[in-house]
Amino acid sequence: MNKDHQHVVLFSGGIGSWGAAKKLVNQIGTKNVHLLFTDTLIEDEDLYRFINDAAQNIGVPLTTIADGRTPWQVFQDERFLGNTRADPCSKILKRKLARKWIDQLAEKSPKGVTVYIGIDWTEEPRYLKAKKFWQPHELKAPLCEETITKSEIFTWAKTEKLELPRLYKLGFAHNNCGG
Repeated sequence: MNKDHQHVVLFSGGIGSWGAAKKLVNQIGTKNVHLLFTDTLIEDEDLYRFINDAAQNIGVPLTTIADGRTPWQVFQDERFLGNTRADPCSKILKRKLARKWIDQLAEKSPKGVTVYIGIDWTEEPRYLKAKKFWQPHELKAPLCEETITKSEIFTWAKTEKLELPRLYKLGFAHNNCGG
């Protein structure tokens, strides 16, 4: 049983996840830090390369979990097509799955779990909304603590010799969920 406080970074494959994890490890070290990737099974193939390279750069092993279904299978099972206002795929394949894994970790760690997300100061309302879902665990967004831009995080990653994911190079705003 691990009695120390645990730190779980929701490691989506986006540059913000890397930035949040890197900032966390720079502050507290790697002990009891987990990089948790919830695989939707339809990510761009270069996302997988990036998360493995990023985990190696951070110095923390990557933990991958999956429901076993793709978003398209979830849409069929739920009889509802996801959109920008309702996201059954993220809800089921990411949040609920990660929550179950984190709750199981918390049962073994009486000192608690803090969950970290890679959103930045431009998305602070999303961060505030997400806090409710993760209770009683504390939720933190290290990139909301300062006004670092996505462009600055890209530059930071390049100085760390990380090759940026292909979807960013193609102009997509995100590297997960197909861009």
